Amino acid sequence: MSRDHRYSQHFLRSPKLVAELIGHSNIRKNDTVYDLGAGSGVIASVLANKAKKVIAVENEPEALKKLRYNLGNILNVDIKEQDILAMPIPEGRYKIFSNIPFSESAAIVRKFTEADNPPIAMYLIVQKQFARKLVPSDQHFTAQLGAQIGPMFSAKIRKPLRKTDFTPPPNVDTALLEIKLREEPMIAANKMIDYRNFVERCFAEQKFFARQPREKLGISSEKIPSQLTNEQWVKLFRSVAH
Repeated sequence: MSRDHRYSQHFLRSPKLVAELIGHSNIRKNDTVYDLGAGSGVIASVLANKAKKVIAVENEPEALKKLRYNLGNILNVDIKEQDILAMPIPEGRYKIFSNIPFSESAAIVRKFTEADNPPIAMYLIVQKQFARKLVPSDQHFTAQLGAQIGPMFSAKIRKPLRKTDFTPPPNVDTALLEIKLREEPMIAANKMIDYRNFVERCFAEQKFFARQPREKLGISSEKIPSQLTNEQWVKLFRSVAH
């Protein structure tokens, strides 16, 4: 389907591919799953066969019209006309499986990972470069957002995708990203706002980061914020938190 230029989204061509990608997730038959930016409903239609309930969220008028035509009669699919970033956080236990607009990837991840009731798991089709920055590794830098979500969530690239898997084909490499709520968080939930603010300041203010007791904690003073592991961030935060 065509897409209004204001909506930076590339749609998966094949329900077969969607089923394969869902096979890389932990979505089960009793789950409630949100498809954010559902488009014409390719992902939501496959999710309907895998999950108990699917909420397909779409805001673009032409896509919404096709979504209602394609999935309006499927009993366990609830279609919501809603902007992703303006929608209220769901109540109860839920998961997300979505091919989200690339331009809103960071904002969407931040919205749901910082929510009072975050998803049990998120499976997002995003730019591969964005996904890599959320996955801690010795092989590349970790973005501020990756460091901020690390104590509450694990992040992993589940499967790279091909440009030909989409219509229209994107100009960038893409991947299926898994962001999963940890069973045992590394920092208590009521400390996470302070932790995120601490990480943000370390990334923004070189002098503030330099004052942190890294060597005392066994962290090389040569490391910059984007090179720290989740464990090192937690150590640093705990050393200064009151």
